[in-house]
Amino acid sequence: MAPHANEKTYRPSSEKAPLLPFKKQDDEQYDGYNDATVSSAVFSLSTSIVGAGIMGLPSTMDTVGLIPGLILILLSGLLTNASIDFILKYSSVSRAVSYGGVMADSFGRIGRILLQLCIIINNFGLLVVYLIIIADVLSGSTSSSVHHSGVFEEWAGGQKWWNSRVVVMLLTTVFILAPLACFRHVDSLKLSSALSVALAVLFVVVTAAVAMYKLVIGTISTPKMFPDFSFDLSTIVNYFSVVPILVTAYICHHSVHPILNEMQDDTQSKSVVRISLVLCTVIYLATSGFGYLLFGENTLSDVLSNFDSDLGVPHSAILADIVRVGYAIHLMLVFPLLHFSLRLNVDGLIFPNAGPLSLDTRRFSILTAILVTSSFVAASFIPDIWDAFQITGSTSGVCLGFVFPGCLVLRDAAAIATKREKALALIMVVLAAGSSVIALSGDIYDILS
Repeated sequence: MAPHANEKTYRPSSEKAPLLPFKKQDDEQYDGYNDATVSSAVFSLSTSIVGAGIMGLPSTMDTVGLIPGLILILLSGLLTNASIDFILKYSSVSRAVSYGGVMADSFGRIGRILLQLCIIINNFGLLVVYLIIIADVLSGSTSSSVHHSGVFEEWAGGQKWWNSRVVVMLLTTVFILAPLACFRHVDSLKLSSALSVALAVLFVVVTAAVAMYKLVIGTISTPKMFPDFSFDLSTIVNYFSVVPILVTAYICHHSVHPILNEMQDDTQSKSVVRISLVLCTVIYLATSGFGYLLFGENTLSDVLSNFDSDLGVPHSAILADIVRVGYAIHLMLVFPLLHFSLRLNVDGLIFPNAGPLSLDTRRFSILTAILVTSSFVAASFIPDIWDAFQITGSTSGVCLGFVFPGCLVLRDAAAIATKREKALALIMVVLAAGSSVIALSGDIYDILS
């Protein structure tokens, strides 16, 4: 008797087997689009990785020291690669075409729902964060009675009605974010993704150039290479506060399947992941090192805010505007990729038995309108995002990036995990969960006090 079309069947893993399965076996239906190339997939995945998290990385150097900080970035990249490998390995065996499908195969419907909820919380939170940062950069912000001027505010010579936060966010949402969110396939965003990566590289190049110039003329002080060792509780908790920032910087697991499913050649999946992670790790190392070298102990939790002051180099104002406007545009281009994954998971949670979302215009349009509007409304009423940013990274981000992939291996429903993989998975889960609990406890204590 032939198996049902939606029935999951296992097949032996081999070196020549594609890392992602034939795209018609998972119970989350696939619409058949597969025109993406390796380069477009690399740009899309790299764009989904490099988001707002990069702006918090230089400040982690001030917390743990330059050398340990750079080592932590490298280790985070290696662990991210291992966790994605785990997901793809079990996707190949179970023929799942989504992260949720893999979780359902190992943990049933509860596993899928738990994953979908984490993706929804993580992605919606990040979309709100992106909108707020865009408004901060273009319109300005005030924190602890200190006002950081926005680009439009500086250009206009002061605050006007058209450069107010609400107006800037509204115009950005209506004329840029909403149209980009209406594309039905990730590959349709390949040009915007390429531009997004280029803007991230531009940010690194300008930061490095300014730092090297100041280093040559001798106006940069020696950075803190190692942390100030202390064994009191508050200092230890402060060290762990870097965990959610590092986790958020590398979270892309929810975007892996939507991007790789659209590729012409599934056997290149692992190459796409590794090229993207290497590219992003290089960007992170350069941003963290040169950003901290440039601003030292004055590095803010959002290093972008450091660029509203005189950089101490020729043409400082022009360079600062290039950095800020370029990164605001970068976040606008990252927005639709996170929205794509958010929309898929909201649809899967509400309409688990419906057909492919991209083929249902009415359902697609309604969900897109509701999610984009909700992001705008939430961003309009939330004045400060960094505490929420850290809490999101300590909870849903850690689960998506490390706890769930590790649990897939420890559960080993297909009986394919090696002893080495199980040991690595156990270490990954314990480190991620333990560090997250400590960091989250510190964040909650700081908020309450």
